[in-house]
Amino acid sequence: MNRVEFHKLFKSPGPVVLPVIHVLDCAQTERNVRIAMHQGAPGVLLINHDITVEAFVPVIRAIRRRFPSLWIGVNFLAVTGKDAFPVLGDLQREGVHVDAYWADDARIDEASGVDRQEEAAAIAQIRRMSGWDGLYFGGTCFKKQREIAPEHYGVSARIAASWMDVVTTSGIATGHAPELSKIETFRRGTGDAPLALASGLTPENAHIFAALVDCFIIGTGINRDGDFHNFDPAKLERLMAFVRRQGEVIAEI
Repeated sequence: MNRVEFHKLFKSPGPVVLPVIHVLDCAQTERNVRIAMHQGAPGVLLINHDITVEAFVPVIRAIRRRFPSLWIGVNFLAVTGKDAFPVLGDLQREGVHVDAYWADDARIDEASGVDRQEEAAAIAQIRRMSGWDGLYFGGTCFKKQREIAPEHYGVSARIAASWMDVVTTSGIATGHAPELSKIETFRRGTGDAPLALASGLTPENAHIFAALVDCFIIGTGINRDGDFHNFDPAKLERLMAFVRRQGEVIAEI
């Protein structure tokens, strides 16, 4: 997938906003899905930050039943595609389609060549065998994983672009935006591949990254103050208004 195809998929010339719901239960998840839909977000990402995978999977099933046409991605916290793709394949065979998987760690090894990525290759093989056909957002130089020196960001991004659909990076921690120089390096490294940013975004700083990033993965930046689990509709409204204006500018060029 290239950048043009990614934006066409979401019918969004500007950055694609994917709000992240930190799932607690079905009712809380549905409430936040409806806020995201009402504000015009093209999809949502669900993450089991506070519950087990065993408790999370029934929520995925329930939300898909309630919103059959909604674009839904998931993140199994601290799990790579090696463990996630078989679960997603099983769900798909049940008729529960998940549109995307976001892994915090795509297991890219910047010390090896693009064709010598043993762990990434093993994950890719498991993905093929699973039968799941969604998009893969792969965490690269991502928060809470092993630390990567800034001088290796470019090569990490270049390698990652060959092993996933959407290269996904972040700041140093949840709620912390990355240095602009990191995102500039990633943009050069990923070339024509889509690039997603997954931490530290807010309606107030989105303009800093909008020209470089294809996708905003955002949770805490649009949550209610002091509330990790529920969106603030006004914050999301401001962000969506910004990306629509950005899209209009791009469309005029």
